[in-house]
Amino acid sequence: MRVSLLSMILVVAVAASFAPQCHAQGWEALVPAIAEKLTGLWQTGELELLGHYCNFSVTPKFKRWQLYFRGRMWCPGWTPIRGEAETRSRSGVVGRTTQDFVRKAFRSGLISESEAQAWLNQ
Repeated sequence: MRVSLLSMILVVAVAASFAPQCHAQGWEALVPAIAEKLTGLWQTGELELLGHYCNFSVTPKFKRWQLYFRGRMWCPGWTPIRGEAETRSRSGVVGRTTQDFVRKAFRSGLISESEAQAWLNQ
């Protein structure tokens, strides 16, 4: 298991140990809500980039007791280049990952400067 998953499980277990025993029925409703929030930290998807379909994934990780999100992007059938980024913003990690992919694709000559600039300025 990854360290981030173990850390999240530990946080839930510690929080559960402080719960009063008389409110056990409340926990039946709380546990699914917590599980939904935790599983929502992971994300996978597909996007279109310059006419090609690409995949991305977002995974959480703890670094210095703070939650970070690591993004990865790849375009099977087009190029072996992989975009990567790490940020504290869950909503911004896919954008930063895509920017990294576009910069690497430009440096390798896969896309032209005008295509890269047009996409980065969007």
